[in-house]
Amino acid sequence: MALPDIVDRAAWLAARMALLDQEKEITRRIDAINSERRRLPMVRVDTPYALRGPAGDATLADLFEGRRQLIVQHVMFAPTWDAACPACTASVDEVSPAVLRHLANRETTFALVSRAPYAKLAEYGRGRGWTIPWYSSHGTSFNFDFDVSFDPAVKEPVYNYRPLLMADTPELSGMSCFLREGDAVFHTYSTYARGTDHKGGAYGFLDLTALGRQEAWEEPKDRVENPHGAVPDFS
Repeated sequence: MALPDIVDRAAWLAARMALLDQEKEITRRIDAINSERRRLPMVRVDTPYALRGPAGDATLADLFEGRRQLIVQHVMFAPTWDAACPACTASVDEVSPAVLRHLANRETTFALVSRAPYAKLAEYGRGRGWTIPWYSSHGTSFNFDFDVSFDPAVKEPVYNYRPLLMADTPELSGMSCFLREGDAVFHTYSTYARGTDHKGGAYGFLDLTALGRQEAWEEPKDRVENPHGAVPDFS
């Protein structure tokens, strides 16, 4: 692997400033996309999914744990498997209790859902030391409705919003976000494949949701004038 060129400080600073312009362009574009994501319409979820979790039977509304929003990580774990997908396992390992607390402070619950029976999920989660609530959708259409499980006899396979022509696995990964208004639950967003790559910290997860980070700077119209001058640009 080739190492970077060796230059003097002035040359390094010029190169760094040029790269900074590109970095800021990407950051502003991401902010704009996040704004568009918050403005996506939503769909009411009327299917009475009978899930199974740490406290027994659960509805989708129960997964919110009384909070306003829910982020579901669709963990690949087919009913016939003895373990979850290694990549999914690695990503869940990185979700710390601190991240869960930060999400809860923004009225957002994070939960895992897989199609394997709950007994398998509980055993695997204990072995990993996971404390994130993990629910089984076994026997329901939940995974198929959100396009992370595939069986042509159940539904034409679709993944990442495109027909899945060659599925060599019955499961794939993704994340779905939901919003609760009273007793009504709405699906606001789902992302799959590379769409989950940059998630991990609380802000990355919140950026997927309809309410976002819930900070004033997210929308230009919500910016508050700084009494000492213009609002600093931290993008």
